Amino acid sequence: MTIETTTNAGQHSASLDLGVIGNCSIAALIDRRAHIVWGCFPRFDRDPVFCSLIDNKPEDGDAMPEKGVFAIELVGMTRCEQSYLDNTAILSSVLSDDHGNAIEILDFAPRFVRYERFFRPPQLVRRVRRLSGRPRIRVVLRPCLGLGELPDEITRGSNHVRYVGADQTIRLTTDAPISYVMESIPFAVERPFSFFIGSDEALRAEIETTSREFLDKTTDYWRDWVRSLSIPFEFQREVIRAAITLKLCSFEESGAIVAALTTSIPEAPGTQRNWDYRFCWLRDAYFVVHALNRLGTTRTMEDYLGFITNVVDTFSESGAEHLPPLYPITRGGALTEFEAPNLAGYRGHQPVRVGNGAATQIQNDGYGAVVLAATHSFFDRRLIQPGKEALFAQLERMGEIAISVFDKPDAGPWELREKQVVHAFSSVMCWAACDRLARIAGTLGRAERKDYWRGEAKRLKGIISERIWNQEKGTFVSTFDGSDLDATLLLIAELGFVAADDPRYIATVEAIGRELGRGDLLLRYASEDDFGFMHTGFLICAFWYVDALHAIGRRDEAKELFGRILKRRNSFGLLSEDADLATGELWGNFPQTYSMVGLINSAMRLSRNWEEAF
Repeated sequence: MTIETTTNAGQHSASLDLGVIGNCSIAALIDRRAHIVWGCFPRFDRDPVFCSLIDNKPEDGDAMPEKGVFAIELVGMTRCEQSYLDNTAILSSVLSDDHGNAIEILDFAPRFVRYERFFRPPQLVRRVRRLSGRPRIRVVLRPCLGLGELPDEITRGSNHVRYVGADQTIRLTTDAPISYVMESIPFAVERPFSFFIGSDEALRAEIETTSREFLDKTTDYWRDWVRSLSIPFEFQREVIRAAITLKLCSFEESGAIVAALTTSIPEAPGTQRNWDYRFCWLRDAYFVVHALNRLGTTRTMEDYLGFITNVVDTFSESGAEHLPPLYPITRGGALTEFEAPNLAGYRGHQPVRVGNGAATQIQNDGYGAVVLAATHSFFDRRLIQPGKEALFAQLERMGEIAISVFDKPDAGPWELREKQVVHAFSSVMCWAACDRLARIAGTLGRAERKDYWRGEAKRLKGIISERIWNQEKGTFVSTFDGSDLDATLLLIAELGFVAADDPRYIATVEAIGRELGRGDLLLRYASEDDFGFMHTGFLICAFWYVDALHAIGRRDEAKELFGRILKRRNSFGLLSEDADLATGELWGNFPQTYSMVGLINSAMRLSRNWEEAF
């Protein structure tokens, strides 16, 4: 069964009810009219060629965007029904009118094995076919080259159009009438039409034949990939869609996994929390590796571990004093944050930011995140490149830095921009680095190093436990000697810092439910920060709370809550970063890897075993 949306034409404005397609090189977002409204070429973190998602205002309504869109419109359309082809990243949109005319658009990015390697060009394919009647379509293709800039030049050939900019050229190749496409003149769909858009490379074979071949091979690839997944007995559809989405957020060339595919979707209306998430955060590494391991996607996991260990190598060689908390997807280039004035923003919410200033912050949890992620490579015998002595030596340097900073102020897991304190989560992650290094030393037969790291872990744990426990409040707290709670405290049992049945942890979980819970959602924290108070629930925190409830024995309650959170997904089964506390409307960058990872991890915990199912 697939997820379908039925939409009446004329009722659209910018929203996050979007589907995602991609091939681990590029990705695109498609709205409920089958318009491509977001997509960067030739990779996730480049300037968006399709940017209308973040270049609109509320008063625009359902008007066709002036730029940054690729629309294939059925003349007179009144309905659009959308669904993914089962177990694929191929999106079907069926557009129909009230007079018996209908077409189907299949959207995908080619991905399959060719010449014993993955073929994943920076290219999207839109395949249109008539379903009934004598439908007419109008093609509106208005790409941007640069941040909201129109092409410098448009040229045409017999079957292609080139959109030329200062830094790149985009080519459309199609067997539809080129003049009709360029002038947006309606024409009848009497046979299938295909549209290839991407880098400026000529198609080397017949258009229709290539389109069918790419579709068939891409379909086979995704279904074979899904067939190899380890999935729970329950929540299968939800986990499969989350797994595919997680895969689509991976940049296969380097192994990096981006936090989201977009920039500047605000975390809440009227806030300045508009960030660029098209980068790889070290903090996410531990949770992403766990999700990939549970799914059995060893190739993606190993690629991601390769990215993390390359980060370790680069950091060790650089002699830098602090480990950056996030990296570009190739680890190269600057992350300098600036604003793009040519883009109006999502529903007019500015600024539109490119780059992320958090890259220069001190976030001390990163050392633990790297060690925890890399630990897997020393224990998983499936991996082609297991952890060895050289990597252990590099990780030990991370551990030594963790020891030196565990009680030092930082920007913390929520990346505060104006305030630094000693965050409980950062300190616990520094402890986790020492704890895992002791385990790695044990498996390598390094008894002396095992004793050393075990001793340091014990010492740090004693200090941290005393400083983050608030006797008067009767809970752990978010900062040394503080009194506030934050949702990362839910993780300290999963990290092994305390046992799940520790009365202190149980009290903390219950207090977080009371103080940070808002219906089915959870605030990151309830205190005021640089931008004011929180107005939306952070979705990964809701999944952490589900996991914590399960861990402390409230399993039925956890499962019921999980079911309600799943209803926050959009029509395509996807989640962003945040959700409105009252309406459930999605906000924040999209699709949010962290949220999809949280869904996978919670589903794996909550589902019955296959052995128990029949």
